[in-house]
Amino acid sequence: MTFFEQAAIFLAAAVLAVPIARFLGLGSVLGYLIAGVILGPFGFGTFYNAGELLHFAEFGVVLLLFVIGLELNPKRLWTLRRAVFGIGSAQVLLTGAALTGAVYFIGQPLMVAAVIGFSLALSSTALGLQTLAERQEIATPYGRTGFGVLLFQDLAAIPLLVIIPLLVSTDAGGFSFVAVAKGLGAIAVVIIGGRYLLQFFLRLVAKAGLQEVMTAAALLVVAATALLMEFVGLSMALGAFLAGVLLADSEFRHEMEANIEPFKGLLLGLFFIAVGMSINLGLMASAPLSVLGLVVGLVAIKFVWLVAAGKLAGLKNDGALRLGALLSEGGEFAFVIAALAAGIGLFGAETASMVVLVVALSMAVTPVLILVLDRFYGHMAGRKHEPDYETPEVGDVIIAGYGRFGQIASRIMRAKGISFTALEKNQSQIDFVKKFGAKVHYGDASRLDLLKAAGTKKAAAFILAIDDVDASLKTAAVVRKHFPDVPIFARARNRKHAYQLRDLGVHNIVRETLHSSLKLTE
Repeated sequence: MTFFEQAAIFLAAAVLAVPIARFLGLGSVLGYLIAGVILGPFGFGTFYNAGELLHFAEFGVVLLLFVIGLELNPKRLWTLRRAVFGIGSAQVLLTGAALTGAVYFIGQPLMVAAVIGFSLALSSTALGLQTLAERQEIATPYGRTGFGVLLFQDLAAIPLLVIIPLLVSTDAGGFSFVAVAKGLGAIAVVIIGGRYLLQFFLRLVAKAGLQEVMTAAALLVVAATALLMEFVGLSMALGAFLAGVLLADSEFRHEMEANIEPFKGLLLGLFFIAVGMSINLGLMASAPLSVLGLVVGLVAIKFVWLVAAGKLAGLKNDGALRLGALLSEGGEFAFVIAALAAGIGLFGAETASMVVLVVALSMAVTPVLILVLDRFYGHMAGRKHEPDYETPEVGDVIIAGYGRFGQIASRIMRAKGISFTALEKNQSQIDFVKKFGAKVHYGDASRLDLLKAAGTKKAAAFILAIDDVDASLKTAAVVRKHFPDVPIFARARNRKHAYQLRDLGVHNIVRETLHSSLKLTE
């Protein structure tokens, strides 16, 4: 079978299975897993060896960690500090300890039990966030708490991915200090190089003005840092995560996220298909009661603790129960950790297969639990009656275009204490205004993916300050079509431009020369 034939089969399976799964309320992750099972040896037998595909598709997880790193700006962490560092850390530690004890009790060595227990303590970020987004519940109190817990779990996955390779890098029965030194050295190279060279490199690429080259640069940054970590025996995901963190507060943050997102989504889908292909349903057939008991035990332990954590966070009964249902499953990092641990010989392939099977089945339980809660409590989207421990995060004002017009608007907002996100596609202009302390993000504001990454959906307002008429109209059309609830305040070069903006549904328009000429005449 040729490469293109294989690609066509995978794409067809995803296109068919994922919409059906989402229509049934099961979520896209389960759709990919089901597609993998159908294509694998326990389905139609189209593919028998998922190993090579899984190794390739793991780059999707690497890209996911890069995007998570980009999200770790201080403002967001501070807003969710209680959910992230309070509820999230307690959930991982207590649930991980409980699951470690359970796995040790059924006969695994303590070190293996700890790796499995803490990997199972992590929930599915893809499934959780996708469920909240599809149900429009991410702004609810339980949704924000769930997001904070998932964020800490993603952070907790990093030390797990770092420690596991070191567990088998032994020297006379102990840790290899040479391996540790190499790892720390590689991390130092990434941090120092990223801080002093990475942004300089991206500025040079941005000045070329070619979108495809900027996309290639984003992928190169992720691949280079990932390969460096792999070379010294650490997780590729760690390098990508560090690169994302180093760019989280740079002007390229939104551009990088927008460029990476399509590749991340596609490769993550391929990763879940490969995991589905590797699910050993023969274990289910040979020991159904054991598998069922493990799934029920996993979901029950996590559900009970998460409900208690939700109550401690100030959620009412329905919010706490929803939090437990949302995060009671195992996550995609358990797939990665199981594959990594089995690959380096920490435990056998059969144990890894059992972990994958239990996690996959626990993911299937989550939509069912949520549907049951909906039956008792109804859909939560848009409900505001629950007490919250945080003031909901107010979206920034988005400024598209940071020439003289946009700069003046930003100075007034800064003086008034109004937060804003400025977008500018001219790198030379960004370099110029940064000399005066301005913070601007690189990117073309007419790109839908960039606008999503910049948070336009929840923006308080959108200031259209682009001087080029065609670019201004293109941006206005995209914003009005995809973000109809966000008010647009637009700059018009002349009367014709103003009429064109009005035809697009923009009504808050200021013509450049009208007010100044009236002032002069006065």
